[in-house]
Amino acid sequence: MSALTDLPLHRNAPTPSINDILKEAKSQDVKLVRLQFVDLHGHPKNMSIHVAQLEKALNNEIMLDGSSIAGFRTIETSDMYFYPDLSTFKVLPWIEGNRKVARIICDIYNPDGTPFDGCPRNNLKRVLAQVEAQGYVYNVGPELEFFLFKKLADGTITQETHDAAGYYDLGPDDMGEVVRSEIVDTLERLGFEMEADHHEVSQGQHEIDFKYADALRTADNVTTVKIITRLIAAQHGLHASFMPKPVFGINGSGMHVNQSLSDKSGNNIFASEDTKYKLSQESLWYIGGILKHIRGITAIANPLVNSYKRLVPGYEAPVYVAWSPSNRSALLRVPAKRGKSTRIELRSPDPSANPYLAFAAMVMAGLDGIKNKIEPPSPADVNIYKLSAAERDSMGIAALPGSLYEALEELKSSTIAREALGEHIYGEFIRTKEREWDEFRINVTPWETERYLSRY
Repeated sequence: MSALTDLPLHRNAPTPSINDILKEAKSQDVKLVRLQFVDLHGHPKNMSIHVAQLEKALNNEIMLDGSSIAGFRTIETSDMYFYPDLSTFKVLPWIEGNRKVARIICDIYNPDGTPFDGCPRNNLKRVLAQVEAQGYVYNVGPELEFFLFKKLADGTITQETHDAAGYYDLGPDDMGEVVRSEIVDTLERLGFEMEADHHEVSQGQHEIDFKYADALRTADNVTTVKIITRLIAAQHGLHASFMPKPVFGINGSGMHVNQSLSDKSGNNIFASEDTKYKLSQESLWYIGGILKHIRGITAIANPLVNSYKRLVPGYEAPVYVAWSPSNRSALLRVPAKRGKSTRIELRSPDPSANPYLAFAAMVMAGLDGIKNKIEPPSPADVNIYKLSAAERDSMGIAALPGSLYEALEELKSSTIAREALGEHIYGEFIRTKEREWDEFRINVTPWETERYLSRY
C-alpha cells in the first residue's frame, strides 16, 4: 500500500449497474479486484481476480472452496459462488505496487443459486427481511475502540503501547493523531461520513466514529474500518489490535452499539415528546427485550475467552444487566440527544464480535421485546459498581456471564439466539467456541507458572 490517490469521495451514490462498474474499473485503470467476504468469526477474507475476470464475477460465475473457510462447508460439499453486492464496489484509494485495486463485498451462494445459510452477511439479510416485514428499518452506529502497539524490527508484535496518553489528550502526548488522521482520510475517500476520532482512556487506545446507517451497511463498514485501520497502522510500523483486553490493569476495548428503529419514511420509532424520558413505548419494550435476552446473546457480542477479561468491575466496562437514561455504569443507556437522534446504547459488545451476527442477535432480542411487550425494569440511576451483591439482588440486577463457558451455556438455551443465527451458524458457532474454551481450559498460562512453579 502506498500514497493515497486523488479519487473522488463517494457518498450515498445509487447502486451501479454491471456496465457502470465495468466502465469505472476501466476509467480508473483498475488491475485487480478483491472479492471480499467474512467467515464465521467476522474475519475478512478475499479472492483477488484480474480485472479481465470482473464481468464474470459480477455475473456470479466465480467459485470458491467453502471447505477452507471457518464455519462454512465440509470437503464433500465445498463448491460455492461469490455473489457480489454491486452497491459496495469501490476503487481503493491507494496503489499496490504499481496497480490500482478495487474491492466489492460479496454474499456466498450455493451451486443451486440459493443463499448459503452459513454466510454471516446472508444471515443478517435474512433477519433484516423480518425487521422490514414488521415495518421497521434497523439503524446502527457502533463506536470502535482499538490499541496501537509497537512492533520490533523483525515485525514481532509487542504489548508496548504506542503512547502513554489518556482520554481526549492532544499531541505530542497523543502520538496516534497522525495515524488516526490517515485512517479517517482513507475512510472518507471510500465514502464514509466520519463523525469523530480521539484518544481513549487507556494508553495507546483510540476510537474512531462514523455515521450510523442501516445494519447491513454498518456491518460492512465495521469490517472496512478494521481492515483500513490495520493497514495504515502497519505503514507506521505499528500493530492495530481490536482484542478486547490486550493489557492487564488498564481498560479494554469495547464496541458500544447505538441502535434505533425507524419506519420506512425515516421517522424514529424510539422518539416521543410526551413521555417521562421522551422515549416511545416501543423503545421501552425494545430495551426490555435486550435486557431479557442479553445473557443468551452475550457469547455473540463477546465471543472470545479474552472478552471476559474486559467485562469485570473497575475498568468502565458494563457488567450488570440494567438500563438508565444516562448512567454509564448500566449495561444499556440512552444518550441525552432526543428527537430524531433518539437511540439506545448497548455497552457490552466488544470489537472482536462478528458485526453481522451481533447486529442480528441484538435486533431479534429487541423485536421480541416489542412483540411480547416486555417492560424493562426501573432504570438504575446509581453507580451500580458501588452496590453490594445484596443491594443488586434487591434491585433485581443480574450480572453478565463471567466467562466464555458461562456465556455458551446461556447461548445453548436461547431460542432468540438460535433464531437470530439460523441453525447452521448457531451450531457451528457453538462447536467452534466450545473448542476455543477447551483449549484455554487445558492450557498452562504464564500466570500459573509464575505463581506455582517455584512454590510447589
